[in-house]
Amino acid sequence: MTATLNAATRDTAVNGVTGADIGLLVARVGFGGLLAVHGSQKLFGWFNGYGLDATAKAFTGMGYDPGKFFATLAGLSEITGGLLLVLGLLTPLAAAIALGTMLNALNVTRGNGFAMWEPAAVYAIAVVAIGFTGPGRISLDSGRPWQRQGLVWGAAAVVLGVVGALITLAVK
Repeated sequence: MTATLNAATRDTAVNGVTGADIGLLVARVGFGGLLAVHGSQKLFGWFNGYGLDATAKAFTGMGYDPGKFFATLAGLSEITGGLLLVLGLLTPLAAAIALGTMLNALNVTRGNGFAMWEPAAVYAIAVVAIGFTGPGRISLDSGRPWQRQGLVWGAAAVVLGVVGALITLAVK
């Protein structure tokens, strides 16, 4: 498959890979990796995390009952969404999973001051942007429809993420 490059990107592309592809790789690996770390803190206590039992207790205290179910759901969502982002695999689904989780985090932290909700907002903004731009050419999704046609797939990721968050908020 040959990529059509405009004059602005033609000179900087090497084997079809542009600076934008490298930037998307950095964003995916950075945000996805950190998201997976947060999930492993919740579930396993890795990276100075509290582990599942303490996280479940905190979730119950935040109104997510049963806490163990919602803590597990959040941790698995962060690990799954994060690793899919790192790989650039099923990127719209990864963005939706991460967005739904971050919208719930925003719901919990919104009354605690800017410093508390800012990280969830940054993650949410990043995954929405990645959902719309696609993963770039340096990804397992390279060449798939959602890598080339970001508007529809990005919108689908946002809708799915918002619906998932609303369902979680409704049943908690």
